Amino acid sequence: MRISLGGVRDEAEIRGHRRTYVGALPGRIIQGIKQAGMNNPVFMLDEVDKIGTDFRGDPSSALLEVLDPEQNNSFVDHYLGVPFDLTHVMFITTGNITDTIPSPLRDRMELIHLSGYTSEEKVGIAENYLIPKQFGEHGIGKHIMRISGPALLMLIAQYTREAGVRNLERSIATLCRKVAKQIAEGKKKKFIISNKNLHKFMGPPRFLPEEEMKKDEVGVATGLAWTEAGGDIIYVEAITMKGKGSLTITGQLGDIMKESAQAALSYVRSRAKELDISDDLFSKKDVHIHVPAGAIPKDGPSAGITLTTAIASALTGKPIHKNIAMTGEVTLRGTVLAIGGLKEKSLAAKRMGIKKIIVPKRNEKDLEDIPKYIKKDMEFIFVETMDQVLGIALISDAAKGKKDKTENVKQ
Repeated sequence: MRISLGGVRDEAEIRGHRRTYVGALPGRIIQGIKQAGMNNPVFMLDEVDKIGTDFRGDPSSALLEVLDPEQNNSFVDHYLGVPFDLTHVMFITTGNITDTIPSPLRDRMELIHLSGYTSEEKVGIAENYLIPKQFGEHGIGKHIMRISGPALLMLIAQYTREAGVRNLERSIATLCRKVAKQIAEGKKKKFIISNKNLHKFMGPPRFLPEEEMKKDEVGVATGLAWTEAGGDIIYVEAITMKGKGSLTITGQLGDIMKESAQAALSYVRSRAKELDISDDLFSKKDVHIHVPAGAIPKDGPSAGITLTTAIASALTGKPIHKNIAMTGEVTLRGTVLAIGGLKEKSLAAKRMGIKKIIVPKRNEKDLEDIPKYIKKDMEFIFVETMDQVLGIALISDAAKGKKDKTENVKQ
């Protein structure tokens, strides 16, 4: 049985109405059990994070007893007026975010986080299910239209940005409609959609990938972000200029990320001697941190080591390896803390061709959740302290001189 809780505001939807009211009905739980014809059905409570409240009561409070195995053996529906045993019912709730679910209700649930699909998984779903479904709905056979693998990957990467496949199915339906229209107009009989002619059907790409860094730069660190649409690459830029030691942060960052930037600067100041930074530099220079794509809000603590590395590079003048991406939260003492979304972040790095990722040591256990095809040809460097991060990410003067000589020889 499925119950959609999105927009439900009346407590009577769960507990029912008393029989003294005209048109009284049992609650949707009892109605579902009657419809199922047994007392141990599977109940799907959809969109539990979108329950509303008003003067008619709070449905989420009524669900407290329903979902509590210690209490639901004597659930009383107002219409029945007698206890009903719900202990044999299997309740499954779904939601997009947990923040809007009241904490007492969240406490009665076992949370299972489902990560978004990878590009490879989306290709498999599209080839085995979405494309045949849309071909059938539009009356198109395989002999009329074919979507190549590279075109499908381009459709996923540049025309849809999501955790699921809803927009991907919509885009495939758009392709089918365009082809069906041309067939109705008497055009050619065979259509092969490739990555070269995809834009003729779908228009210009909506999402362009971040450009790969051309060279090792001072003050530019490559970070890994986790969004609802999956993993992404972010570049953190830091520059210094004459001033009085103030810190400027731009790029539409949230409060947590701003605090991470302040903590990063404090850590670098505390390690000034080890990093060979003169103490008076902090009173004579202003530091400006910017995260590009300024129109997109960004927040979270996992960019801590990226911010710290960018600041340390800007103040020491040492470049950062362009082919190393990093993610991790950092404390004032320089301890690197665990982060979430390692699978999605690793996939984003692989898409950009980055082979080395700096990851907190505490996330080593999360490698089990990452498929083998993602880990192939990738090196995960596990760190516990910020000193280790700087030792790996920053290019020393000796290494820089050696690299410059090699480039001159090549020229």
